[in-house]
Amino acid sequence: MPEYTQKPTIADVVRYYDETRFDYDKVWLNKDNLAVHFGFYDENAHSHSAALLNTNRVLADTANIGAGDRVLDAGCGKGGSSLWLAAERGARVTGITPVASQITDCQHFAEERGLTDRTDFVQASYTDTPFKSESFDVIWACESVCHAPDKADFYREAGRLLRPGGRLIMAEYIRCDRPLPPAQDKKIADWLNRWAIADIDTALEHRAYADAAGFSEFEIHDYTKYARVSLRNLHRQSVRYRTLGNVLNFFGIRSDTQHGNHIGSIYQWEALEAGAWFYGVVVGVK
Repeated sequence: MPEYTQKPTIADVVRYYDETRFDYDKVWLNKDNLAVHFGFYDENAHSHSAALLNTNRVLADTANIGAGDRVLDAGCGKGGSSLWLAAERGARVTGITPVASQITDCQHFAEERGLTDRTDFVQASYTDTPFKSESFDVIWACESVCHAPDKADFYREAGRLLRPGGRLIMAEYIRCDRPLPPAQDKKIADWLNRWAIADIDTALEHRAYADAAGFSEFEIHDYTKYARVSLRNLHRQSVRYRTLGNVLNFFGIRSDTQHGNHIGSIYQWEALEAGAWFYGVVVGVK
């Protein structure tokens, strides 16, 4: 697996997503959802594909995103959420990611769906964007802030970019405590080190960053029960093909990064079951 002797850099994150494109394309998402995230199962969604789209609906409803809202999709992946927000909510969406190959994907799918007039995509880091202050009504970050080495940097930039009264909506992995018992900390490290994530932070740490960035309202809700089926399904699939993955990695057919992504999916579930983290939906108002 890739070993990070210090915090993963943007270059490490780019390499991770470039090398795991096959995994996401063939194993997880489809062209309807383009989702590089987990799905929410509830009364509206009972299948994998429906749950992935349902995550967009739940987050958009929570942030009250509607027609005309100017949204920054911070860590947009292949553009699935950006395109959904433009098509289903009439929002004007800018997606950003440091991964050039993802920008190419986003632009292709926007053209294919006739959404180039309501979306644009920029290669950039969400901790240091090229946009003017108070440019957006909503900052959207779906399972992306985890990759920031210092989450406070993301909150500062989000606070700068939001107009007064603007909303922050995030789906994020939240550490249950710091420190954790050594066995739980090891489970988290074994997962994160394989996904180019330096660390995940506690709810109190997130709240401190939000307060410092000028958010007057801030809440974190535990959505693990809605994401649990999706998380469990990834774990089961990863365990099922673990031996094959070991063989393919041994013979160089799958890279260390690809294999690490696979094995990290096993440790993610084990860390969840050990009580080391939970799946949070984060809401803030500037």
